[in-house]
Amino acid sequence: MSQTVEKIKPCYPLFVDEDYQESFKNKREQFEEAHSVDKVEEVFQWTTTQEYQEKNFAREALTIDPAKACQPLGAVLCSLGFEKTLPYVHGSQGCVAYFRTYFNRHFKEPIACVSDSMTEDAAVFGGHKNMYEGLENAKALYKPEMIMVSTTCMAEVIGDDLNAFIGNAKKEGHIPAEFPTPFAHTPSFVGSHTTGWDNMFEGVQRYFTVNEMEGKQVGSNGKINLVPGFETYLGNYRVMHRMMKEMGVDYSLLCDPSEVLDTPADGEYRMYAGGTTIDEIKDAPNAIDTLLLQPWQLPKTKKFVDTIWHQPCNHVDIPMGLEWTDNFLMKVSEVTGKAIPESLAKERGRLVDMMTDSHAWLHGKKFALYGDADFVMGMTNFLLELGAEPTHVLCHHANKRWKKALEKTLAASPYGQQATVYLSKDLWHMRSLCFTDKPDFLIGNSYGKFIQRDTLHKGKEFEVPLIRIGFPIFDRHHLHRMTTMGYEGAMYILTTLVNAVLERLDEETRIMAKTDFNYDLIR
Repeated sequence: MSQTVEKIKPCYPLFVDEDYQESFKNKREQFEEAHSVDKVEEVFQWTTTQEYQEKNFAREALTIDPAKACQPLGAVLCSLGFEKTLPYVHGSQGCVAYFRTYFNRHFKEPIACVSDSMTEDAAVFGGHKNMYEGLENAKALYKPEMIMVSTTCMAEVIGDDLNAFIGNAKKEGHIPAEFPTPFAHTPSFVGSHTTGWDNMFEGVQRYFTVNEMEGKQVGSNGKINLVPGFETYLGNYRVMHRMMKEMGVDYSLLCDPSEVLDTPADGEYRMYAGGTTIDEIKDAPNAIDTLLLQPWQLPKTKKFVDTIWHQPCNHVDIPMGLEWTDNFLMKVSEVTGKAIPESLAKERGRLVDMMTDSHAWLHGKKFALYGDADFVMGMTNFLLELGAEPTHVLCHHANKRWKKALEKTLAASPYGQQATVYLSKDLWHMRSLCFTDKPDFLIGNSYGKFIQRDTLHKGKEFEVPLIRIGFPIFDRHHLHRMTTMGYEGAMYILTTLVNAVLERLDEETRIMAKTDFNYDLIR
C-alpha cells in the first residue's frame, strides 16, 4: 500500500492510488455482485426524467432523506438552553449517541447528554429501574442543578409513564423531592425535531408554572419573553440580546444554549455555561407578553401561553429579512413602549443599501429551498424582497395551514408566481424536481450536496449548486455561529446568496479564450 509513516495522505487522494483502486475493483468483482457500470448509468439517467418523477411523487410507503430529525433531538437542544441543566433521555444508549454526535458534527462541540440505557429486559418489564438508577447516577456524577427528561421510541412503544417514574424515583430517595426534573414525552415515530423542542419547552412551562400561577399578574415584571424554538444559529440568540439591549427592553430569552455550545478553548472544560435560569422561567407568566420567534413550530408553547399564562401571545413572523424584522421590532416597540433606536435604524439602512447593491445579480435568479417550516417561510419572503424567484419550496414536517400561508405570501409577489410548495415530501422528491425543472441554486442543509453531485453527474449544464443555510451543516465549519435573524442575519444571508451567484458566474466564465470575455474583475 502507498500509505506510509513517512508520507501520510487523507482518504482523498489516498484512495485514488492504483493499489486501492485495484482493491476496490477486486471487491466489486468478487463479492458485491454489482450491476455493470453501463446498467447503473442507464438507471441513473432514467431517474432524471419526467417519467421517473411521476413515479417518485406517487410513492406512499417510503421516505428517502426526509430533511427532518426526530423529537428527542429537539428536546435535547431545548434542555441545553437552561442554566446548569443536564439533558436526560429515557431510552436506549444508541439513540443518545446519535443525538450527541449529530449536534457534535454541527456545533463542533462536546454535547452533554445522558441515557438510562434501556435494553431488552427494560423493553419487556418497563424502564423504571433504569430511570431510578439513571437519575441518581446522573445527579451524583455530573452535578447538574436541573435534569430535563425526554423519551425515545422504545420507552414510548411500551408506554413508560415519565410522571410516575420520576415521582417514584423521588419517593424512593434516588433524587431529592425538590430537585427540578421537567419532562416531556417525545416519541420519535411522530413529529420531528421541532415538535420535540416544543414538547420539551411546554414541559418546562408546565413543571415550573402550571401549579404556581397564584399571585402571577401579566405585565407585573415589565418584561417581554422571547421563545426561540429549535434554533441552531448561535448568532440568532446573540442578535436578539443585542437588539433588545439597544432598544432598552427588559426581556427574558427563554432557552439560550449559545454559551454551552460555543465555549472557548482556554484549558477549562465547561459542561454547563450560560442558559436561561429557573428564576426566569418561574417569572415568565408575569411578563407583558411572550413572542414566539418561530410560531409555526411552537403550537403547544403558544397554547400554554394563551390558556395558562393568559398573555396576548401577539403574533410575529420569524424575524428574517427586511419586512419581517421591521414587523418584529415594531411589535416589540408597541408592546413595551420603547422606541426603536437610531442604531437599529442605521443597521436597517445598511441592509437596504446592500440589497440595492446586489439587486441586479439576484433579480430573476431561481432558488429551490427546503428546511424547517419557519426557516423556509422566512427565507422565501426574503428571496421575494430581493427580487429572486423561489421555484420549489419544500418542508417535510409542516401542516396545511402553513402551506396555505406560504402560498399567500408567494401569490402577493410578482416573483412568487412560479413557485410550488410541497408538504410531506423529501429530498429524493427535491432531486427529481432539480432535474426536471432546474433552479439556478438550491438552499438547504448539508444533505443537499448529494443532489448537487447527482445533477453535476448528468452534465455541468445540469448542476444545481447548493447554498448551505439551515440545519445541520456537517461539511463546512463555523457556519453555526452565523446569524440569520434580524437585519444582521439578513446581511449574512444576502452576502451568502450573492457571492454564490458571483462564484458560479466566475466558474462559468473562466475558460480561456472561450467564455473569459465575461471573466470580469469587477462585479
